[in-house]
Amino acid sequence: MYYSSGNYEAFAHPKKPEGVDHKSAYIIGTGLAALTAACYLVRDGQMRGDHIHIFEKDSIPGGACDGFEYPGVGYVMRGGREMDNHFEVMWDLFRSIPSIETEGVSVLDEYYWLNKEDPNYSLCRATVNCGQDAHTDKKFEVSDKAQMEIMRLFFTPDEELYDKRIDEYFDDEVFESNFWLYWRTMFAFENWHSALEMKRYIKRYIHHIGGLPDFTALRFTKYNQYESMILPMVKYLENAGVVFHYNTKVVNVEFDIEPDKKQATRIELLVNNETRFVDLTENDLVFITNGGCVENSAMGSQNTPAPYNPEIKPGGGWDMWRRIAVQSPDFGNPNKFCYDSELCNWMSATVETLDQRIIPYITNICKRDPFTGKVVTGGIVTVKDSSWLLSWTINRQPQFRSQKKDHCLVWVYALFNDRPGDYIKKPMRDCTGKEICMEWLYHIGVPENEIEELAENSANTVPVMMPYIDAFFMPRNDTDRPKIVPDKAVNFAFIGQFAETERDTIFTTEYSMRTGMEAVYTLLDVDRGVPEVWGSTYDVRDLLNAAVKLRDGAPLTEMKLGFKEKLAVGKALHMIKNTDIEKLLKEYHVI
Repeated sequence: MYYSSGNYEAFAHPKKPEGVDHKSAYIIGTGLAALTAACYLVRDGQMRGDHIHIFEKDSIPGGACDGFEYPGVGYVMRGGREMDNHFEVMWDLFRSIPSIETEGVSVLDEYYWLNKEDPNYSLCRATVNCGQDAHTDKKFEVSDKAQMEIMRLFFTPDEELYDKRIDEYFDDEVFESNFWLYWRTMFAFENWHSALEMKRYIKRYIHHIGGLPDFTALRFTKYNQYESMILPMVKYLENAGVVFHYNTKVVNVEFDIEPDKKQATRIELLVNNETRFVDLTENDLVFITNGGCVENSAMGSQNTPAPYNPEIKPGGGWDMWRRIAVQSPDFGNPNKFCYDSELCNWMSATVETLDQRIIPYITNICKRDPFTGKVVTGGIVTVKDSSWLLSWTINRQPQFRSQKKDHCLVWVYALFNDRPGDYIKKPMRDCTGKEICMEWLYHIGVPENEIEELAENSANTVPVMMPYIDAFFMPRNDTDRPKIVPDKAVNFAFIGQFAETERDTIFTTEYSMRTGMEAVYTLLDVDRGVPEVWGSTYDVRDLLNAAVKLRDGAPLTEMKLGFKEKLAVGKALHMIKNTDIEKLLKEYHVI
């Protein structure tokens, strides 16, 4: 497997891999990484569909990319997906996946047209005082000292960031800025999370720094990610003859470990409480989704809280990874990520409005009609003075094909679910859906004497607790996540958010899909390049633009410097006078 860039290899079709007709594949999970691996096995690996088996412990596919209407409970979206125009693997695959809504076009085509015709941007990024605009006004408000802290992290070698926390590199100069408000709520970072992952994010999205305050950097699907992304992939695979095994738990994968060879030899399954085994040869490829950010998630309802169940049990991604990891140090360290759910949980809730009484309060904040079918909030609206650090968003409506046209779906999430609310004086994790809705209604400006009645009769709210949703952000070193294909492995790969691929950032659709592609290309030796992670961090134009945008447009020459620093800058400016370097710095308002 090798990386490529440009369109020479992007449009090429690889030759059929040698020996693929004699190979089979067993894929654990049906999240984006697993489905992507299956799609690449079919498209570029040219493996027969009936040779590909996918094991899923639940009754429906999708993993974390869910979206479902539960009878008698309501609509549930555990999370949302923010996409980028430089998700290179995602678009490489989706150009080949037919749309299930528009005949004759690909998922990429419909996504591209949608976001061209209805580009994303926010008109209100944050509120205070019960629905009033917080007037962040697209400003980062990062002091010179805070800018230096961010730059220090940017240039710190990865090796020095192993097992380090963000708050070991940032102090209140960063944490009290709009930059951190935008960052932590958009990406769900906490102060104690991994400094290494923070650095990766900054480098990965340096080209989008200017688009963070108003979300112009983002793109979204038409419907929820399950209907817009998962279902087209599943249909593509079913049409190819791929075999799905639902309600099938993978308990363990056994390996034969030798100095010059590692081979998966058996898969242990639990089907209807009956243990079964699949014996493997070197021609049987295994793709392992290890860990799981939505593992142990639990749903409540309008009148019941979502249970908090952090106990790890057999048949899930964490327990399976633990059983695998004890067999070789090359298989990672799951306990680095899941040892304390209090450090990596948050909650979300899906609010369905049932009439028009709540809509004016929404419109007052997002300044758009939610029922036009176009962009509504344009991303999350963060309640800056919320003790839960509550944020909410409304994507294009309807979010589900089955949704009533005059109903609006709102996704709410909060990072601090263990703190009492500002209106509901108890932690979010102890609240029913109705109570979470009441807290949200309070923060969008509904008069207090109307809040309970609206939450009861004008909305249905379903909460979800996710104990390990941020587990991948826990501080780690370079061996805690296994390589996609470990050294000397001949017939297996790790895929998903807890497998290691260079430069890309976890908690994204692209990361999952990239691991799936790299796994297939490596194990089948597909003779075509995997598109490299977009190289904006190596583009001087993006670096200059980001530096100025982070300073809210102020040139770097206006930084407060000591006498020696001023002297050095003056000398440097004199040396570049009347050169292309001076022209470039002026073009990007650096000087």
